[in-house]
Amino acid sequence: MRKNRLGKAILSSIVLLSAMQSSMAQNKNEFSVKQAVDYGVKNAVQVKNALIDIKIQEQTNREITAAAFPQINGSVNTIHYFNVPVQSIPNFIAPATYNVLQKEGVKNGTGNTITMPNGGNFGNLPLQFGTPWTSSAGLDFSQLLFDGQVFVGLQARSAAMELSKKYSEVTAEQIKANIYKIYYQLVVGKSQLASLEANIERFKKLLHDTKEIYKNGFAEKLDVDKLVVQLNNLTTEREKVINQLYVGNAGLKFLMNMPQKEELVLTDSLTESELKSNIMEESVNYADRKEIQLLTLASKMNSYNVKRYNLSRIPTVAAFGSYSKNAQRNAFNFFDKGDWFTTSLIGLKVAVPIFDGFARRSKIAGAKFALDKSNNSLAQAKEMMDYEVIQARTKMKSAILTADVQKQNIQLAEDVFRITQKKYTEGLGSNQEIYNAQTELKVAQNNYYGALYDAISAKIDYLKAAGKL
Repeated sequence: MRKNRLGKAILSSIVLLSAMQSSMAQNKNEFSVKQAVDYGVKNAVQVKNALIDIKIQEQTNREITAAAFPQINGSVNTIHYFNVPVQSIPNFIAPATYNVLQKEGVKNGTGNTITMPNGGNFGNLPLQFGTPWTSSAGLDFSQLLFDGQVFVGLQARSAAMELSKKYSEVTAEQIKANIYKIYYQLVVGKSQLASLEANIERFKKLLHDTKEIYKNGFAEKLDVDKLVVQLNNLTTEREKVINQLYVGNAGLKFLMNMPQKEELVLTDSLTESELKSNIMEESVNYADRKEIQLLTLASKMNSYNVKRYNLSRIPTVAAFGSYSKNAQRNAFNFFDKGDWFTTSLIGLKVAVPIFDGFARRSKIAGAKFALDKSNNSLAQAKEMMDYEVIQARTKMKSAILTADVQKQNIQLAEDVFRITQKKYTEGLGSNQEIYNAQTELKVAQNNYYGALYDAISAKIDYLKAAGKL
């Protein structure tokens, strides 16, 4: 029994451990830069909201389309009058009565023939019209036959959808550019960290050798202390870089909308061949740039506005109709037997705009100004694209040239440090030469990695500016 229990416990532990490993594996994301971009474009909140805007525009288009379809409304109402409305009308009964009496020669109590009183003003009669209970049920129908503004709205639907989709593409491209930059910044940072680790290992060996020399009486305690200080500074710098990489990784996950509790591992490296590829392309087409496509669509939408307000000058035509049943009762017995009276009609309405206080003219002028403004923005965007392409190319070429030079400097500085270290351990060099060689090596490394990131950043800016990202 005890063996069976032990076996079950071991089996349960294995199953639990497998489940934990599976859960941990699910939370670890090993992404290339393309996978990171795809994940970010799919999950970034800005892109999600832009896609929702497309759906909102779809519903707006349906509202515009609805104006061209028949409009049918039904209504049912019941009214109870606590006091039936009274209508005051001229007294037509008294004059008629006097006319009959006078015609028949009827005499009054004094024996005189009755005649019409002087003036013939008998006042008004208060009469109640209607019943305490009334009810009606009916349908109203209308169909727009012609309205220039609605027809222009129908024409602009596809352009409005394209505009919403283009907003989404522009947002996605901005997310892509930022992910590329942060991703490669972290890649460069990892390479910089590796160089710092190599420097630390060099100084550890140098410190060990110096301590041995000190033990043999060929070096001073000051030399050992200076090396310890240098080693501590390098270690502190390494910790700073590690913290920066950690924060940068968290920032990349935030940009991608990846949960912070998940692990993100970057699998791509930055090679010089990749960095130098496609940097001399001269073919740049304005139509490739997402922002220019967006501004072109915005100008098109503004032109529709001008057309819409111009067409508001012409008449609109609509057909309408109505069918209803009405009943009047002295009590609420509409569901019992009784008459329901039918009313039906059809009609045609032509609305002719005559004078609106110059409001239409102001709307047309405002729409034209908006179109001019969007055209100006489009022209400026093209100039900006030319400038950004030139700037990015120049910066990229300069950074690549700097990186090539600094890479050679790193190799030379490493050789100088190695030779200086050898001379120092053999008693032929000074401690100060070691510090100078290390300082020059660090400067060359920092310049190299700075130029490397400047180059990849400029390349991303170039691809974005040229519409090739």
